[in-house]
Amino acid sequence: MPASPSTARAINDRLALRLLQQEGPLTAGQLKQLTGLSRPTVSDLVERLSVSGHIRVVGESGEQRRGPNARLYGIAADRAHLAALDVRTGGVLVLVSDLVGRVLAEVAVPIDAGSGTGSAVEQAVAAVEEAARKAGPDAWAGLHTVGIGAPGLVDPATGDLRDSSGLPAWHRSLVAALQRRLPKARVTVENETNLAALAEQREGAARDRDTFVLLWLGHGVGAAVVLDGRLRRGASGGTGEIGFLPVPGTGSLPSATDCDGGFHALAGAAAIGALAREHGLPAGEPLDGPEAARVVAAAVEAVESGSVLDGEPGRGAAGTGTTAAGRFLDALADRLAIGAAAVTAVLDPGCVVLGGEVGQAGGEVLAARVGARLRRMSPLATEVRAGTLGGAAVLRGALLTARDRAQDELFAS
Repeated sequence: MPASPSTARAINDRLALRLLQQEGPLTAGQLKQLTGLSRPTVSDLVERLSVSGHIRVVGESGEQRRGPNARLYGIAADRAHLAALDVRTGGVLVLVSDLVGRVLAEVAVPIDAGSGTGSAVEQAVAAVEEAARKAGPDAWAGLHTVGIGAPGLVDPATGDLRDSSGLPAWHRSLVAALQRRLPKARVTVENETNLAALAEQREGAARDRDTFVLLWLGHGVGAAVVLDGRLRRGASGGTGEIGFLPVPGTGSLPSATDCDGGFHALAGAAAIGALAREHGLPAGEPLDGPEAARVVAAAVEAVESGSVLDGEPGRGAAGTGTTAAGRFLDALADRLAIGAAAVTAVLDPGCVVLGGEVGQAGGEVLAARVGARLRRMSPLATEVRAGTLGGAAVLRGALLTARDRAQDELFAS
């Protein structure tokens, strides 16, 4: 049966709003072209969405054009404010944005490992409130949606962060504390690697892919699986816990509470630091994700320029792998290819993105090495790409998730 006039109007309005979400401000003429609707229909929907407060005139298109046909319509950005959090073992990063995702304020707060759960949660909540105050009176008056990225498993049935060995207890208490402090806000939590994959798909290295796997390479390792455009979490939320993957070369096997015998022991930050020192490259101890990224970035720079790093015993032609820096990158690529081959054999994603701080630091130099090894190990054609967003992908993914949820709810009517 044909849609009723009211249903047709609702469908057209949602189509226009979705285009404004995806494309940014558009003129009525551009909306007509993109929707295929008639000029009177577009004029009516622009009027409805303007009266309802969903959109407003945000400028004009082109310096030479003036008048109604040149007006740019955009989503009313100040209609709601959002917060995004990247929760780490040693602190929290917070940003507050308007409804279209324009960042208004950012706050970073370190949290000492020795802090009690109550104190740590209070510091994290206070960081959110500080960011909201910096963003302005409207944001301080009330956040609409809060998106949180955190390490560990998120229960797909309840949306709660599950108890994970080795992670601070305050992580699990933060969501409930924020909900109590911000009773009107919608608070959601997602695994950090999943959010990084979302950000790389929407704004980074996987924008042209609807099926891919992201290998997160930072302080620890993880994976996110996107198949046919959908993020796959698994029955318990554990899809991508690749740190526990049993692999050759670790000397032991992982356990249910310790991933040290798994892929983590080959590709985590501590393992990267030890590998660098084995090759005579400078790498301090202990090594976190950003420090491991700096070690990899220095090796890449040395290989590309043909220079010798401090403490490096040999020298060879740039890019040949004959220097200590080149041999280190070769050995690291050997290790990363083991994890990439495992997920490729099971999922056949066609594309593996090396994400996180280390993946970004390695760039095309490391990605090409991993890709070459993967081609020798697997008959399945798989492109290996370097992530472009690095460690910022988690926070960006949390913001994108919060923005999508807020816009969908506000536009539902």
